Amino acid sequence: MTHDASSGDPLSGFDLVAAGPQRSREGPETAARHHDVPPGNPTVTALRKQFPDAVFHNLICAGDEDVVYVDPGRITEILGWLHREADQHYDHLADVTAVDYGGGKPLEVVYQLWSIPHRAALRVKCELPLDALEIETATGIWAGANWLEREVYDLFGIHFTGHPDPRRILMPENYAEGHPLRKDFPLRGRFSRAEQTRRALTQNPEDYYAAGEIAGRVPQTVEVDGGDATGEEGGGDVL
Repeated sequence: MTHDASSGDPLSGFDLVAAGPQRSREGPETAARHHDVPPGNPTVTALRKQFPDAVFHNLICAGDEDVVYVDPGRITEILGWLHREADQHYDHLADVTAVDYGGGKPLEVVYQLWSIPHRAALRVKCELPLDALEIETATGIWAGANWLEREVYDLFGIHFTGHPDPRRILMPENYAEGHPLRKDFPLRGRFSRAEQTRRALTQNPEDYYAAGEIAGRVPQTVEVDGGDATGEEGGGDVL
């Protein structure tokens, strides 16, 4: 339980979520220390040398995690270099995700990279304005980017150009409420509870099952006191 700074009234956990993100308590002096960090990681030094115009700035997060902000227009060139260069050899793409800070700020696409041979980690970020949520796919570098990028598209609405299978992966293809992890997405969804219930009751099973699964499905029955729901002997409820 906490308090509303404007009224002094306590806010529940749900109220805090509904209120959305609050302004950071960090002052400008504190925020400035997170940027323009002198590169100590050899990969960051090499990146700045190889792509002087495409590496915007770097910072250190949580004490020892190197984060590099790069030009989204050159993302596959940079990621490909990190993957191929023998001195870097980031052979494992651990994650692709995104961050929406709300308030009209750009969305960040985040790539978490690991070099297993060099036992090194690097986080690469790109900022995308809200009116240009598009970036080139990394599936040509790491096949594992396929489902990760689909998830980012599904939940944040970021399009990965050149992706071989750009379908939603968590929400159904006909999901009409948008992208649930965007800050402008209402907590209870864009539709009323009545409309959400109506859609749930009228959904097409083919949206959730392959045709073969539906055709081969055998209804499951449960005996109710020796009879079915209508009271007839030997019957059962169909689930």
